[in-house]
This record gives sequence, C-alpha cells and structure tokens, in this order.
Amino acid sequence: MKTIKPNDLGQNKIVEWCQKIRVEDYIRQASKDLKKRLIESELEINNIPIKLGTSKTRFGGERFWFICPICQKRIGNLFQINNQIACRTCLKLKYKAQNFSKIR
Repeated sequence: MKTIKPNDLGQNKIVEWCQKIRVEDYIRQASKDLKKRLIESELEINNIPIKLGTSKTRFGGERFWFICPICQKRIGNLFQINNQIACRTCLKLKYKAQNFSKIR
C-alpha cells in the first residue's frame, strides 16, 4: 500500500505564504489622498476663499485648521459678521464675560 504525502495532493496553499490585502490599508490610503486634496484646494464660504492648514500631533497624527483670510494664522474657528469672515482677533470680538468689569 502506498502512503500519500501532502505534496501528492497538489500544491499546498498556506495563508502565511500569501500576500494579505487588507481593506483598512486601502481606506487609510484613500483617506490620506482625500485629506491632501482637500488641503491643497480652497474652501469657499459665502464667496470668500478659505485655506486649510495642518499641524502634526504628538503621536503622528494631523490636526486641521482654517487659515484666517486676514492674518493668515491657523485658527480652529472662524466668525462671520456681515460679509466678513475672519478669526476672533481680526474681527475684534470679545466674549460676553470680557465686557463686565470685575466687581470686588
């Protein structure tokens, strides 16, 4: 009686010998490409072009910012008064608490 060896059954297909294709890798790459295209383009808010910028975070990520159209600083929030869009400093805005004098 002849013994059957694994190679006699045809080519072995072992997972470790194959290249793994992960959906997360493709999604991550597409996300990077989309972010890059978004940063390179300008947003338009009420017909005013607004640029985007980034900064690196401590653990290798990226944080996104608006670029103020007046002072060109990275800003998390823009404000609109009439037809002007800019940061709080450029529009000379104050918080409500800053209008009250300190009572002692």
